[in-house]
Amino acid sequence: MIPRLYLPVDLETGTVVTADSRAAHYLRHVMRRAIGDPVVLFNGRDGEFTAEIADLGKRDVALAVHALRRRQCGVPDVWLCFAPLKKEAVDFLVEKATELGAAALQPVITQHTTTSRVNLERLRANAIEAAEQTERLTLPEIRPAVTLADLLRNWPVQRRLILCAEAGPATPIVDALSELKSSVTISNAWAILCGPEGGFARSELDLLSNLPFVTPVGLGPRILRADTAALTALAVFQSILGDGAQRPPAPLAPIGRTADAQAPD
Repeated sequence: MIPRLYLPVDLETGTVVTADSRAAHYLRHVMRRAIGDPVVLFNGRDGEFTAEIADLGKRDVALAVHALRRRQCGVPDVWLCFAPLKKEAVDFLVEKATELGAAALQPVITQHTTTSRVNLERLRANAIEAAEQTERLTLPEIRPAVTLADLLRNWPVQRRLILCAEAGPATPIVDALSELKSSVTISNAWAILCGPEGGFARSELDLLSNLPFVTPVGLGPRILRADTAALTALAVFQSILGDGAQRPPAPLAPIGRTADAQAPD
């Protein structure tokens, strides 16, 4: 297994960068790597690079950047807006939403939300680990929690909001997204909104359903946990309107101690 690391530094062929304390701990104490061992690096903007460990100090690790392995690419412009959940559930939600390619994660305080405290540093750490493990080249934007009223007050009207509605008129999500896909006025900016464990208040559903940029959808006959509902909606969205239907990329060549000079086409 070749360690793959996110580093918030500029990456360029022929340079030497220093790993932050998190990455240094991972390489030294978790993966037990040594000088000369290969690694893969990305920073969310310059692409993915092959590299190797150039020096192992007591407190830091120097990494020699070799060749560009993959050029930078993004994810579909879809936000996942969700009511904050308990610690384990929100950790799971952020990890899987990162794997599924959410561009931004927006906690939203609703009337029935029972957990209002959001640890942004913890959410970001979970997102980084998920991106490292799943070949993603970007990190989702982790945003501070806002109330539902503030979210809607500042909403960009050109962004279509897919509302996961537990009650009231709602089209099955596959039908709704398929219809939006065939629309000549289809937007390239999307968001999904899922409520808390206790669901949306009736007044919230009425308010949201009457907004022109909102499409209420149903997720089927079963009662889903809040984290399951959000991830289900995101997975269906990606399969119909996102990048889930694209042909998977060709496998990359194995990484050795000597990197190729060119990135794959």
